Amino acid sequence: MRLLAISDLHLSHPENRAALHDIPDHGGDWLIIAGDVAERLEYQDMALHLLAQRFAKLIWVPGNHDLWSVPRAGEPRLRGAARYRRLIEMARSHDALTPEDPYLEWPRPNRQTGRYCIIAPLFLLYDYSFRPASVARAKVRQWARAGQSDCSDEVWLRPDPFATREDWCDARIRDAERRLMMLPEDRDTVLVNHWPLRADLIRIPRIPRFTPWCGSVRTADWHGRFRARAVVTGHLHTRRTDIIDGCRFEEVSLGYPQQWHQQSGILHYFREILGDEQPARRASSRLQPHIHDNGIVLA
Repeated sequence: MRLLAISDLHLSHPENRAALHDIPDHGGDWLIIAGDVAERLEYQDMALHLLAQRFAKLIWVPGNHDLWSVPRAGEPRLRGAARYRRLIEMARSHDALTPEDPYLEWPRPNRQTGRYCIIAPLFLLYDYSFRPASVARAKVRQWARAGQSDCSDEVWLRPDPFATREDWCDARIRDAERRLMMLPEDRDTVLVNHWPLRADLIRIPRIPRFTPWCGSVRTADWHGRFRARAVVTGHLHTRRTDIIDGCRFEEVSLGYPQQWHQQSGILHYFREILGDEQPARRASSRLQPHIHDNGIVLA
């Protein structure tokens, strides 16, 4: 029994949709889906249906692409929190654990410490605080565009009924923090969020000014405060493992078709988070930076 993770499936691309069907049955394994499944609700539903048949349990969190309110024929144009609620309903219909559900305990204790671990799916958004201190909030897009970066969220990710994305982010962080503080101190955690929890883990050399849309400085110490054994995120399309204060930070993106090798198969990109209580394993070195030079990508 293992806890695996993947994110940024981006099923609007037919190559990624085709690869999804190659995933075999995983018996008792659980799967984290860390956001950016697809912009279209029909692809979300298809992915959750397929993966629920192949894994014993799904843990799902939304990404920014999932929350986009793009006009599409035959699909309701839900904005902000209404779109999020629709995604929650869809995930629950496939028995997936969501950020709105009680956190779930992994059934096996750590072999070395004997401590159990609680899996905590989060939806925290971002508040532009990863921008340089010298850049005013009102100048973020101008500054980013000067470095050939921008984010389509500014058009498609609406914060309704909140006035701003920062307000929505603040509400999400406050709620998650309250719930995490209530966890028993004799439990470790796996924190799951689409956006990174720390700015120092963002290494996107081709679009370095994309950082304002990547998280909040308010979560930088959560791995320590909430006894995280691992933090699982996506969004950056830079698959890697980092270890900080003994905690594994796992960026588990698949990405766009040009960012992964189809000949290796999609299973090559699934990350083991829990199972035999050993460090995460994959065919290539897991403890070295693995950054893809893909040109300018609006994640």
